This record gives sequence, C-alpha cells and structure tokens, in this order.
Amino acid sequence: MYIIKVKGVAKIPDYVQLRDDAFTLLAYFRVDRPDKSLDKIGLGDKSEYIMQMVKELPFGKIKKLEL
Repeated sequence: MYIIKVKGVAKIPDYVQLRDDAFTLLAYFRVDRPDKSLDKIGLGDKSEYIMQMVKELPFGKIKKLEL
C-alpha cells in the first residue's frame, strides 16, 4: 500500500491518498478528518499509525506503507 499527501490550495484543504500495490485508489480523505475513510476500508484500527506517517510525510511524495 502507498500513501501520498497532497497540498491543497486556497479553499481546497490538504488531502491524503491511500493506494494499493497496483496503484488503485483505496481512500482519499482530508488530513484533519481521516476516521470514516479509514474505517470504510478496514483500517480504522491502524489510523493512529497512518496519521503519524502523514505528519512526517512531505507534500507530493509517495511512501510505501507497510501494515
């Protein structure tokens, strides 16, 4: 699974994308509201770990996420 943090502009907030190994979009959520999206794809119990990765990840970079 891959994680990408996208910088928002003007009224558009910052977003996070979670993609599988085939780079198919699994989740797309605002940095400040991850709960429902992560629960929906079955990663609600890993949200703390994922959000820590989001905080450390620079905008526009892709990082492999090992769960």
